[in-house]
Amino acid sequence: MTGYGIADGPVGGGRLSVEVRTVNHRHFNTQFRLPQDLLRFENDLKARLRDHIDRGHVTVGARWTEVSVEPTAVHVDVDRARVLIEALQKLKAELDLKGEIDLGFIARQPEVLTHAEDEEREIDASDLLGVLDAAVTSVLAMRQNEGAALVADLEQRLATMEARLAEVEERAPYRVEAERDRLQAAVAELLDGRTLDESRLSQEIAILADKLDITEETVRLRAHLGAFKGALQGTGAVGKQLSFLGQEMLREVNTVGSKANDAEIAQAVITMKGELEKVREQVENIE
Repeated sequence: MTGYGIADGPVGGGRLSVEVRTVNHRHFNTQFRLPQDLLRFENDLKARLRDHIDRGHVTVGARWTEVSVEPTAVHVDVDRARVLIEALQKLKAELDLKGEIDLGFIARQPEVLTHAEDEEREIDASDLLGVLDAAVTSVLAMRQNEGAALVADLEQRLATMEARLAEVEERAPYRVEAERDRLQAAVAELLDGRTLDESRLSQEIAILADKLDITEETVRLRAHLGAFKGALQGTGAVGKQLSFLGQEMLREVNTVGSKANDAEIAQAVITMKGELEKVREQVENIE
């Protein structure tokens, strides 16, 4: 599901801004864009995200908005600077050059001024995770709003499927009767006035009725619809459960369609499959 959040707070003597984005994905995966001195906390950040988010592609970016610089963080190589000045003074004298030696020029020379970037900044992981939590709070709020809209859409589609299923259940007994009458008429035409073996015909009709019976499929489909609606009203991550129920519902609808042999039932099946495909697409967006 889609979400966005940004937060900032004091970390390691400076101030850090953390941005979190989530987009739809069948599984949970992460991508981090962190300053060099925060890379060592990547596993901690990932574990904390896992506590809040079960599904989706999560991108986390962080940047320092304020950095505390200690006096010891800059090293001055006085000996190197002295050698450079002496060399420049010699060059100036020998070539009879005008002007003064510029301090800025000396400071820009390699290794005269160096930063102690290799020394790890004192950072408390709890401060960093606190800023992440604040950003994730906004993400979850957006995801919750999107989730509410998805639930409303899914419930409407489930209601349509239930209405079509009721039509199938109502039509099913008449379809068996129609098939029986059709079979009797066909046999009578073939016999052309000869005696009809009623017991054999009854046996064939019973076999046909068993092949056409969709009671088990409709009962299971209705149970899956109920379980799906129940999961939508629950709490916690239900995306994987809904994906499974969607697969099972499609299985039952396809079986009903293959047994239909009836125009009205076939039309209802087409409608249910259309709604179910949209349901399964939407489920991919649900955590």
